[in-house]
Amino acid sequence: MSTDTTEEITRYIPQRPPFVIVDKVLYDDDTITRTSFLVKDDNIFIEDGRLEAAAMVENIAQTAAAGAGYKAVHRHEAVKVGFIGAIKSLKIFGLPRPGETLLTETKLVNMVFSVSIVEGTVRCGDQVIATCEMKIFLQP
Repeated sequence: MSTDTTEEITRYIPQRPPFVIVDKVLYDDDTITRTSFLVKDDNIFIEDGRLEAAAMVENIAQTAAAGAGYKAVHRHEAVKVGFIGAIKSLKIFGLPRPGETLLTETKLVNMVFSVSIVEGTVRCGDQVIATCEMKIFLQP
């Protein structure tokens, strides 16, 4: 499975350009979602030639959203809006440059009612450049 255009990815996430920080859903199952994102020069989160740390957090959140949205669309349900409720153990090991591709994975750790807890990992090449645990509240 792979989504190839901004129009396609926005079927699964509530964000719209210029705030879309995922390009493709590469894999999705009950607990794991993987996405890719090509960092471009014109990205609004580029500062001093690198993608800001805030974009990495948003990339993890959008990867989780893309997984939830992908499942919803394939069940013929509406895509829900989610809100980051808490970020725990955030570690940023590097900031990518334009032209580099992020490979992001979220793992669903727990889901209680409309609150999900995910672990996120962002890789650039062979390097892990960001990790965190995130609590996401889904709008009913």
